[in-house]
Amino acid sequence: MHKRIVAAAFIALTVASCQKKASGQSVAVVNNEEITASELNAELANAKIPASAATSDVRNQVLQQMINRRLLEQQARSDGFDKSPEFLSQERRMTENLLINMLVSKQVNTTQVPTAAQISQYEADHPGIFAKREIWTLDQLIYPYHKNAALDAKINSATSLDQIAQALTAAGIQFTKATKEVDSAVFPPNIYSQIESLKPGEPFVANGPNTAVASVITARQAAPLPDDKARAVALNGIRRDQVDKFINDRVKSLKATAKIEYQPGFGPPATKSGS
Repeated sequence: MHKRIVAAAFIALTVASCQKKASGQSVAVVNNEEITASELNAELANAKIPASAATSDVRNQVLQQMINRRLLEQQARSDGFDKSPEFLSQERRMTENLLINMLVSKQVNTTQVPTAAQISQYEADHPGIFAKREIWTLDQLIYPYHKNAALDAKINSATSLDQIAQALTAAGIQFTKATKEVDSAVFPPNIYSQIESLKPGEPFVANGPNTAVASVITARQAAPLPDDKARAVALNGIRRDQVDKFINDRVKSLKATAKIEYQPGFGPPATKSGS
């Protein structure tokens, strides 16, 4: 009997010692799960609340939102959603993205700031974004994407939008007409240069998975970027190119030493000869 009393007292003491308290770095405890001051501060930072507005009332309101989420999360785990294949798949994908972003951020933060010469060169390489930026008015024909080699040949050789309309009508393909304004800055440099080289009134075609769009420029409005905005845009573009190069180079290096096995039929697409 004495041993049972001692054991019961020990268990009670152990349970009591495991009960977490809302003190120190713990600003709240939800069903024995802590919410720390650092978590609350991160939440306030992500909410982009101005420092002048971060009063105790605002802070406590944000904390209540965190508590609500924690309660719902606990309920979802109690219902077993954290063991479902869908959750595990999404959790893995979110974890991958978070870790990749941290890897890339470290690289970006240690990269030297682009020089004035690099910025000038970037602007020269992207005239559609900077000195020759324009707002284009486009007349368009929108039609279902097809796999008809003969029709493609007629569309590709067309010198006007009317010729494309005639070819589509002859092939029994319905289309709709539209007018749209587009910023030349949205086009990659190689596409911009192709469009710029077209004769006035000559169409260009963009094929999507299910829809194709034939367009012709009917009006142009010059819209060069001011110098102060141009520098910021150039810096972002250079940074983006640096990130893309870092990722591509790192993946190439990692694949060279990685052991990757594929089930038959799931391997990478065959590389075209000469590419």
